[in-house]
Amino acid sequence: MRPLLGISLTLSAIFFFSIMGALVKAADRIPVGETVFFRAGCALPVIVIWLWMRGDMPGGLKVLSVKSHAVRAIVGSAAMGLGFLGLRYLPLPEVTALRFITPILIVIFAALLLKERVRLLRISAVSVGLVGVLIIMWPRLNLEGGERELIGTAMILTSALMASLAQIFVKAMAAKESTAAIVFYFSGTATVLSLLTIPWGWVWPTPLEWVLLVGAGLTGGAGQILVTSSYRYADASLLAPYTYSSMIWALVLGYFVFAEVPTVQMLAGAALVICAGIFIVWRERKLGKTNAAEGKINATMR
Repeated sequence: MRPLLGISLTLSAIFFFSIMGALVKAADRIPVGETVFFRAGCALPVIVIWLWMRGDMPGGLKVLSVKSHAVRAIVGSAAMGLGFLGLRYLPLPEVTALRFITPILIVIFAALLLKERVRLLRISAVSVGLVGVLIIMWPRLNLEGGERELIGTAMILTSALMASLAQIFVKAMAAKESTAAIVFYFSGTATVLSLLTIPWGWVWPTPLEWVLLVGAGLTGGAGQILVTSSYRYADASLLAPYTYSSMIWALVLGYFVFAEVPTVQMLAGAALVICAGIFIVWRERKLGKTNAAEGKINATMR
């Protein structure tokens, strides 16, 4: 194991995912389904080349359960689409903060669906995280920003819920299905599913929008490769806290690119959610229950 290299790869992946989010937000004229098509479709060649270099083509793409891949891909695609839609309604830092609820929801779904035992300390951490989310949401619940922001909040929270479900499915699949197959078939399925939204009106991108959309696909694909590669050098439990560096990039990009100034209330709520998430990761590592396979795919819905 080479933990420093793993950490470096994780931080690089988070940087690419942050850039991807900013590119998607900037291309807000493009319908969401079309955006998902570019994000997933443009990432596919990058993923294929990477899998080929690893020697996972075509042997690593063998599937044991088509149904498992289909369900996981559909749920993950829904998470991606809703997340992209939410970016159009809310500031980038707020979207990032709300998405931090995903590991908290994973604990809840692991208990409900996988029958994992949840102890008092983890229940307490989940409660603190939910309080943090409520603090972030409170201005939206009071309609201080109008219905548009409330809709955006609902989209992001639903996206986080779908993402956590997708990760639970990955956790259940990890013992039998290869990482290469999970990554490849998710992107392929998302590309195909996005084509179903054509009747709702796709538009021809402008030259700038072509750059933004293709850039989102390439940076998203690069992020997937980097985050997956990082788990070859360090445990998921060690790397998970570094994913919260996305908040730094969200604040920087939000301020300098979109002129979005975060509120003190949003930052306070985000701090609670981050602390709860880090505690859950630490607790999982201490108990020796962290499943590295879960972490390998935790960014494929972005």
